[in-house]
Amino acid sequence: MTGTHYDTGNIFAKILRGEIPAHKVYEDETTLAFMDVMPQADGHVLVIPKTAARNLLDIDPALLPGLIAVVQTVAIAARDAFDADGITIMQFNEAPAGQSVFHLHFHIIPRKEGSMLKPHSGGMADGAMLAEQAARIRNALAG
Repeated sequence: MTGTHYDTGNIFAKILRGEIPAHKVYEDETTLAFMDVMPQADGHVLVIPKTAARNLLDIDPALLPGLIAVVQTVAIAARDAFDADGITIMQFNEAPAGQSVFHLHFHIIPRKEGSMLKPHSGGMADGAMLAEQAARIRNALAG
């Protein structure tokens, strides 16, 4: 049986509380987008709601239109910032489906023709590289 409890100690909740730093790309009243520290490709961004939602199965449906609009906006900016040929958007619900952080999140991954995704279980990326990539996406959002 899969879990249904929201753990306030998950890493994304800690990021939202400012207990763990993140390379932020976008933030509004209800949503935060930041660089994935174990990127599968350059420009790999995560978009999360600021509400305590374990995954797509338990979030208030009224929050989804705004969240999905941010996913689209950040995806377009990531595509432009990295001159991507396409964008992969992934979202997992519970451990058997691949979810490892139990706070709703969308992966936005710019893709180049013929490039394979790196494993997500690898080591953490260089912070300076993530900061530079975050700046590129913020510039695309502003431009």
